[in-house]
Amino acid sequence: MVEKKETTKTPGRKASPAKAKAKPVARTAAKPARPAAAAPRKAATAAEAADAKRESKVAAAAERHKTERRGSEGLGVHSLGPAWGATHYRKRVGRGPGSGHGKTAGRGNKGQKSRSGYRHQRGFEGGQMPLHRRVPKRGFTNIFRVEYDIVNVSALDRFDANVKVTPELLVEQQLARKSRPVKILGDGEIAKPLAVSAHKFSASAQAKIEAAGGRCEVIPR
Repeated sequence: MVEKKETTKTPGRKASPAKAKAKPVARTAAKPARPAAAAPRKAATAAEAADAKRESKVAAAAERHKTERRGSEGLGVHSLGPAWGATHYRKRVGRGPGSGHGKTAGRGNKGQKSRSGYRHQRGFEGGQMPLHRRVPKRGFTNIFRVEYDIVNVSALDRFDANVKVTPELLVEQQLARKSRPVKILGDGEIAKPLAVSAHKFSASAQAKIEAAGGRCEVIPR
């Protein structure tokens, strides 16, 4: 008959109440590791600060660029240009089919237009009949014709008597332009004696001005 061995518990292995209470303390001691999770937030804050600093630098450089471009004469059409920092890649042709501008480099296929040094005459339309040859032509245009600004004697009646009327005075009254000679025509009536200076007079205008007691002076062109 097999005898059962009695297991005797040694008193040293028994868990003491002090050790049993120490376990929760060990669990709570592992909690302080959480502040390490806040490190990414600090990193994000540092990145935001760096971005803000970079943006402020860019804004300051753009303002400085605008001030330099404006110069002493101020901002105007003469100082227009791309904004600071604006970039655009240069079109690089003949750099392989992957670029989209390889082989013929945007010039199409063969022919005169694909060669360097190609030039065409004014009005050339690719070989079809150009417009200046398609439209009909009639009459004659005198390229030496002189265009006059017309002033009638009725418009001269606004001036006071015995006033010397010159082309400059007519320009001030917006009756003529500075860039054209003046011709006086006889439409209307005049009842004041005036000394009229102009580049040309019609016969009726001269007769009416002299009949009113004035005189006509022809300005040579």
